[in-house]
Amino acid sequence: MKLSGKLASKNTFVKLLTWFGLILLFTIPTLFIWNKVAGPYPSVAAMKTLQAIQTFVLFIIPSLVAAWLWSDNPLSWLHMDKGMSWQTALLVPLMMVVFVPAINMLSAMNQQVVLPDWLEELEQMLKRQEEATDELTKMFARADTIPQLLLNLFIMAVLPAIGEEMCFRGTCQGLFDQGTAGPYNNRLRGRTHAAIWVTAFIFSAFHFQFYGFIPRMLLGAMLGYLLCMTGSLYVPMLAHFTNNTIAVGCYYLEEKGVINDDSIDTFGSGDTWWAGLLSLFLGCCLLWYVVRRQPSTPRP
Repeated sequence: MKLSGKLASKNTFVKLLTWFGLILLFTIPTLFIWNKVAGPYPSVAAMKTLQAIQTFVLFIIPSLVAAWLWSDNPLSWLHMDKGMSWQTALLVPLMMVVFVPAINMLSAMNQQVVLPDWLEELEQMLKRQEEATDELTKMFARADTIPQLLLNLFIMAVLPAIGEEMCFRGTCQGLFDQGTAGPYNNRLRGRTHAAIWVTAFIFSAFHFQFYGFIPRMLLGAMLGYLLCMTGSLYVPMLAHFTNNTIAVGCYYLEEKGVINDDSIDTFGSGDTWWAGLLSLFLGCCLLWYVVRRQPSTPRP
């Protein structure tokens, strides 16, 4: 019997341990070697290189190896053997653009969260961490030329969309939901709903941004439902890519002085709360249309 067949008979907990072990196996040696080569104060270019490498060793390679161990058809286990219709390929990016004011509204609501007085030090630490993350993201996204912008899109949009969806929706959600390979066939069981929301929680927590936790968790849940209802991992990949591309594009336009930072990040909240609600309604309508009227076609 093949090794994949032996591991396919194990339970979900064993598979989770196997997956975590693979992540550590590939990640720890890579980071150790990188620290020796780059030193304690790497440049921005070096940090971008590290992020690209991390995407492979943390998300892509462990997911592929784990799927190979668990199934004779790894791409099928990850739901990467099925493509999407051209209508879906057009509607998903449109849906993500429509959702932007709603995301801003939810982010503004999340930022209003106040911790109890006895957690004041933790709250201040979380705020400092949030500010540092924002500064690091802006530094990463800074681009003076079109080639630099394209490189940023590859590192900050293409690779995360592929890697994180393979990791969280393809592997993590699949383990919590079914534990074995198999199509969703537009069926949403109670276990499927639980798997989607648990994975969305882990997905948001992984980014270590408390004041963006709620919108990111809801985004993760939406990506999970897109996978379940279309049966293709490429659909949430496309949505994830569009979301990150919007952010990278906005940073670039801000750097060039074309748009104002505050107007983009706050549209949908405050005085423009109506735009956030309208965005939420229209985005949900598009989401319903995508999952109900535009099923994926078997073309990878």
